[in-house]
Amino acid sequence: MTAGRLHDSRRRCIPKVALALGAAVLLSGTPGQARESSAPGRGLSSKCGQAARSTVPPRPRRTAAIHALAHEAEMRRLYQRAERFGSAEMGRLVLGARVEPHWSADGNRFWYRRETATGARFLLVDAERGTQEPVFDHERLARALAAASGTRVSAAKLPFTSIALPEGSRDVCFRLGSQWWACDLATYACRRSGAPAAPAPPAPAGSRPETSETSAAPAAPPDRSPDGRWRAFQRDRELWLRDTAKGTEARLAAPEDGASRFVPLSWSPDSRALVAYRLTPGENALMYSVESSPLGKVRPVLRQYPYALPGDRLDTWELWLFDAESRAGRKVDTEVIDWGGPPEVRWAQNGAHFTFEQTDRGYQRERILEVDARTGHTRTLVEERSRTFVYPPVRFVRYLDATHEILWTSERDGWNHLYLFDASTGTLKNQVTRGAWVVRGIEEVDEKARRILFTASGREPGRDPYLLHTYRVGFDGSGITCLTPANGDHSLRFSPDRRFYLDTYSRVDLAPVTELRRTSDASLVLRLGSADVSRLLATGWRWPEPFRAKGRDGLTDIWGVIYRPSRLDPRRKHPVIEDIYAGPQGSFVPKTFSAQRAQQGLAELGFIVVQIDGMGTANRSKAFHDVAYRNLGDSGFPDRIAWMRAAAARHPYLDLTRVGIYGVSAGGYNAARALIAHPEFYKVAMSASGNHDHRTDKVWWNELWMGYPVGPHYAQQSNVVNAAKLRGHLLLVHGEMDDNVNLSASTMQFANALVKANKDFDLLVIPGAGHGYGSYVQRRMWDTFTRYLRGVEPPKEYALKQPADNSVNVVVRNQLDRPVTLYWVSAPGSLQRYQEVPPKGQATQHSYVGHEWEAWSEGKPVSWYTVSSDTPEWVVE
Repeated sequence: MTAGRLHDSRRRCIPKVALALGAAVLLSGTPGQARESSAPGRGLSSKCGQAARSTVPPRPRRTAAIHALAHEAEMRRLYQRAERFGSAEMGRLVLGARVEPHWSADGNRFWYRRETATGARFLLVDAERGTQEPVFDHERLARALAAASGTRVSAAKLPFTSIALPEGSRDVCFRLGSQWWACDLATYACRRSGAPAAPAPPAPAGSRPETSETSAAPAAPPDRSPDGRWRAFQRDRELWLRDTAKGTEARLAAPEDGASRFVPLSWSPDSRALVAYRLTPGENALMYSVESSPLGKVRPVLRQYPYALPGDRLDTWELWLFDAESRAGRKVDTEVIDWGGPPEVRWAQNGAHFTFEQTDRGYQRERILEVDARTGHTRTLVEERSRTFVYPPVRFVRYLDATHEILWTSERDGWNHLYLFDASTGTLKNQVTRGAWVVRGIEEVDEKARRILFTASGREPGRDPYLLHTYRVGFDGSGITCLTPANGDHSLRFSPDRRFYLDTYSRVDLAPVTELRRTSDASLVLRLGSADVSRLLATGWRWPEPFRAKGRDGLTDIWGVIYRPSRLDPRRKHPVIEDIYAGPQGSFVPKTFSAQRAQQGLAELGFIVVQIDGMGTANRSKAFHDVAYRNLGDSGFPDRIAWMRAAAARHPYLDLTRVGIYGVSAGGYNAARALIAHPEFYKVAMSASGNHDHRTDKVWWNELWMGYPVGPHYAQQSNVVNAAKLRGHLLLVHGEMDDNVNLSASTMQFANALVKANKDFDLLVIPGAGHGYGSYVQRRMWDTFTRYLRGVEPPKEYALKQPADNSVNVVVRNQLDRPVTLYWVSAPGSLQRYQEVPPKGQATQHSYVGHEWEAWSEGKPVSWYTVSSDTPEWVVE
């Protein structure tokens, strides 16, 4: 063989060497295997390898360089695949996942647009007849429109996405740019036209709830009496009353100290009595952040905002009653309100008494109190007590003034259920729902028919107990009917007259299905179809697996979900990563179908990713939930570990010697806690925005779960206090402008404790970021798990295009001259309080695309917002 041929032979072998070695590093199951597979010469064909070894001396430096280049290229391809599988592109591969109905004026028909593999189709559903057919001949309309407009028109991609079907007409109308068109569906003659008239909404069905004529009058504005004669106002912290007819003024009350002040709250319907409160301010201490890189400036800026911590002295409200004519005032016979702000007052129609709801600080008692407007005497109508907590997100109250009744939710029998009380006596009339299942939300109360429409989970035997179903039940508990019989997580949309409803259901392992049903008896009218996932599956995308196993007690079912790489090799061992959020305010394992999940993207890097709802999370029994009380450090870890061991027994390719964990916010606390409390099981953690010490995090969240007053258990479960127990590799991440969990009060104090304990860890502070992050942090998390769990080097500085989890930082600008409180709508009728935005101020709120929010001020909602990636700014005005 000539020297030239020797050179060519070696050059042809090099790509095989590089690819074989790169593949060995990427696909090996353990770090040891990766090192073994990278020995020189592995992966060569015998002929080529012999030629290279027998003729050409080894050149280690060049081989190592080629090896590194091949590895870098392979890792970049792997990251690209992971990014793709966690991106919105996967969601676009699913067709027909949602039916958006457009109802006719008579409520008998609707049209909707469905994406199919051959193009979009407009379909017409006749709800009365139970039929579905195309609205028009798509091919014929395309030809007619092309002829009339002089442009090319494809039947598979018509140049409009919405249509109108005018009543009493054969036309279908649509808009092309700014011009409306109409096509006669008898002749298919198309012409330019004016905008069609909008159809009138159908008349409400007789079973719709109606406002009772005897319902209590709404509260009058706090300053002016309903008859206009009186105006109450604050002057120099004193309460004054002006007779608007005479122009005279009189002082009603003055504070006894130099801090409190009187504020008018509500007038009685007959204008005789005024309810006011004496506000005694608390500490109102501030929290601080330093914005290192403010836009257009070189000097950092100090930001400050009010932020109450557990145990702080808070504002309190003392209720008073005043008689407008006599000016006499008296303190209402009840305890000082130490939580939740001044109450919403509900007056009786005759003004003889009013009611209000009061939650005690520490959340262990909640009451409906009735106050006699003449004497100020108070009696308890309904009371809820708990040795742990009265869970706010499941609280529902409905006053039925026509029948003097109250609907109320309670966990008093161990499960969240509905109860009916006599509003006159406060006695329990009957328990409306009962059983080992959970009422999750109230959709509608029909006072006339005395029926309730509600959502619940766990009632259908043999199914995942978290799947949401919708039910109807009578006030007396009779006639309970499931409106959503299929095995899935359900979402309902009613026709405008509520005679029909669309039931869309799915699971993580079932594509969405939509059915049309009749409201009167829940009977199936028509199955409209299911989503087409064929294009998604063609990519190799794998269905997540719902999985259940026994928890720490060996009896309780723990539910979770498993994500696998699309190119799973079940013969090899794969590291496991848990995505954790153990906040007791809800349950967090997904129950509905989605083609786009960040967890799947992470799995594509060669991991098995899991999510689990351990004990201490919500939406199960009261006992299941109470595990979290004064015990957030538990985080459900005994259940999670037992679950993963059961999953590994079923699927031996789960490698429980290499387990990682990551989480954000409360999940960030959980993730770091895993390396402190269970380092024998968890080895690597990414903790983002973690509230690492419950003494330095927001008062409302921590006092609810950790209890009030603050006790030694707060310190015992602090990551800061227990920093010296940390084992394994930890990446800490936090945004410097986070006003939900403050950087300095949480992560930096934890980092300080780790430094003092001589612990190795990585710290990443994101300039300008709030409680959420972008793609850079996601990539750094990928790098951390790839390096420390798989034992291979990630691609250097790979640039992710966007975060796969649809997270968004919303800038909330409060234009009002009073503070507003932000609430996340976690479920219909269920609000989760997050933060307060000061008057004429702004705040950054971390959220996700599609999440709904409400802003409340003075006890009522003033603004609503649905998160969008296009306009992550919310102006409250």
